[in-house]
This record gives sequence, structure tokens and C-alpha cells, in this order.
Amino acid sequence: MTPAALLEAYLRHLGSERGLSRHTLENYARDLRVLFVKIGDTGLDSLQVRDIRRVLAGLHAQGLSGKSLARTLSAWRGFYHYLAKRHGYSHNPCESLRAPKSPRALPKALSPDQTQHLLEAQPDTPLHMRDLAILELFYSSGLRLSELAELKLAQLDLISGEVTVTGKGNKTRIVPVGMRAVQALTQWLAQRPTGTDHVFPGRGGAHLGQRAIELRLKLWATRAGLEVNVHPHVLRHSFASHLLQSSGDLRAVQEMLGHASISTTQIYTRLDFQHLAKAYDAAHPRAKRKS
Repeated sequence: MTPAALLEAYLRHLGSERGLSRHTLENYARDLRVLFVKIGDTGLDSLQVRDIRRVLAGLHAQGLSGKSLARTLSAWRGFYHYLAKRHGYSHNPCESLRAPKSPRALPKALSPDQTQHLLEAQPDTPLHMRDLAILELFYSSGLRLSELAELKLAQLDLISGEVTVTGKGNKTRIVPVGMRAVQALTQWLAQRPTGTDHVFPGRGGAHLGQRAIELRLKLWATRAGLEVNVHPHVLRHSFASHLLQSSGDLRAVQEMLGHASISTTQIYTRLDFQHLAKAYDAAHPRAKRKS
């Protein structure tokens, strides 16, 4: 089989057996096509560790970050695992390689005051009602952009104040929806166009596009006078950061974010120093001063 045919078979495998999203599949395809271009006419079954190392060095010289290199190498490694299992390949030239580490930058969160300014808009048109419902739901439930964009009516339970979403790895979770978000969603659903089961419909019966949502968030941030780059991930991080600062319950935040590993939540969320110091003073036996 040609590399292109093997790639198509691999993507079908990832989609059907692992339940990966279309966006994730596109990322895998892009990373693997980079490999195909770099190796030229060399057969996939004849690549050696030195060949992969040479390609990685070239990508690094082009300015690819350590994080991007790690993602790319992971895609190649997974592809070769599949080739060994399904197509009889004898070795994985990516197995022993590790990409250079790069510092993991924490995503920025809005302060509670900034979030309040963003959400205090008074909607006076159906479009504004929709936008406020999107903003409130992002901040109330910490949904990923794809999860919110593709949300359907059957996933919402406004009476119980819950939303059910299926995230990465085809994992389903139930997340609370706060009172303000319930109010905004109720107001929007009363004005929402009929004929589609999407909570936020776009054109032609499809859901509202992710790019359209991003642009609307930036518009409302500008109107609120926020001099920061507000996008869906910022609201997701603000949800997690503010909730963790209030509750201190890392496991609960992990569940609501849909993280497979709590280490991801530890990096993703941010505790300010005062909160950490307060928790330390309250819990550590050596922290309390003797009277």
C-alpha cells in the first residue's frame, strides 16, 4: 500500500475504534504528511532511527517548538504502532526517540472582575441573547470550544442544571450549569430558530462554527473594555482557576474539565500565591507559629 493509502486506513482506525474527533484526525493527518514529504521516495518500512532523528532536527531548525515536535513525533510513533499491528511492519523507528522538552506555559485566566465586566452585558436582540448564553455557558461549565459549538438540545437539562458532553477519547461527563447560565440559556432558547436540534445553530441546519464563536467572544471583550485576548480557552481556564481557588478540590475540577490525568489539571489550573499560602497555613503541622 502507498503511504497515502496507509494514512487513510489509519485515520479510519482512529475514528472508528478510538472515537477521535475530526479535528484531531486532521492534526494526525497533517503531522504524518510532513513525514511523507520529508522522506521523499524512501519507503516507510525502511526508515531507521537516524532518518527520523534527521527529519526532527530539520523541523527544529525551521523553528518548530519542543511541544510541536513532541506532538509530531507522537503521531509518527502511533502510526508505526498501527503499521506493526495491522500491516506487519517489523520495527518502529520512532520508539526510542524523545522530542526536546519545552516549558509549558500556563494559559492566562481572567480575573473575577474582568469576567464580571464581560458577562454584565444586557442583551436586547436575539443575537445578543445567543452570545450571552455562549459566554455564560463557557464560564459556568468550562466546556471545550468543540463541545459547546456542537451542543444539542438533548444534552441540556436546565431543570437539573446540567449539561452532558462527550469530550476527548470519546469520554462522556456531566457538568453543572450555574443559575446565571441557565437564565441566559432559557432566554436564548425562547428566541432560538426552530428546525434544528443544535443549541447554537448556524447556517443550513448545522451548528454555529467555532471560528464564529471565537470572533463573537473577541467582540464582546472589546465592548467590555478588556485589554486581553479573550478566546474560549481563556474562559475554560478562568472557570477552572476560579473554581479551584474557591473550592481547593482538584479532583472535582479534573472531572468537570474532562481531563484523563490530574497532572494535566495541575498544570492547566492556576492558584494564586495567597491561596496556596492560606492552604499551607491551615494544613501543614509545621506552618503554625507557637503562641
